[in-house]
This record gives sequence, C-alpha cells and structure tokens, in this order.
Amino acid sequence: MECATSAECPFCHPESTRVIARHPHFLLYQDGFPVSPGHTLVIPYRHVATIAELTADEQAALFPAVLAAQKLLNESHRPDGYNIGINQGVAGGQTVPHLHIHVIPRCHGDQMDPRGGVRWIFPEKADYWS
Repeated sequence: MECATSAECPFCHPESTRVIARHPHFLLYQDGFPVSPGHTLVIPYRHVATIAELTADEQAALFPAVLAAQKLLNESHRPDGYNIGINQGVAGGQTVPHLHIHVIPRCHGDQMDPRGGVRWIFPEKADYWS
C-alpha cells in the first residue's frame, strides 16, 4: 500500500480544492480518479485503515456522513442511484491504507446492464440471474 505513516498519507493531508464538506468525524472529498461525475469519498479525520479501528462515536457518525454526501450529490448531480463501497485490506483492493468510503453516483444508461453492481469484482459470479 502507498503510505506507511500518516505523515505520508494523502488523506491526512487533503487538497483543499477537493474538500466538499466537513463533518465532526469525517471529510467529504472529491475522488481524485472518479468513476462517475461526483464520485465522493467519506474519509475519517483520524488515520485508521479499517472500520474496526473507528471509535464508537465515529462508527455512529459514519452513515450520517454517507447520507450527507448523498444529499449534496442529489442536489448537485441528481443521480438515479448509487454504489457505496469500501475496499478494505490489500486483498479487498485498498490502495491507500486510510479508511475511505466511496459514494458513487449512478445514472440510467451509464452501463448497459448495471445489475449486480459491486458483485462485478468477480465477473464469473456477478450474473446470478441468467
């Protein structure tokens, strides 16, 4: 993974131009490599790698922060749906070892067939309806 310490972590030192909003425990941040317009990250201020490392207060505030990101995206981008996900651990695809939740706006027609959503990380198992 990229950063060995919080001193080297890009999420501990966010670019101010990408900050969308601040919450008591989380930063709403524009993804640097968005997969769709408005792709937002919900990032804890504390440098932790996993959900399990969040305090009880941070855990309680996590989904309200995700909902706040959705509210802002509903106003600015008017998507038809969302993918919300966390890549945790190297095996889970995490490349920056600072917990972050992806809030990805989706629109009708952005994929030919969006069924299965995040299941497509294993393409051979994604299409369970055929």
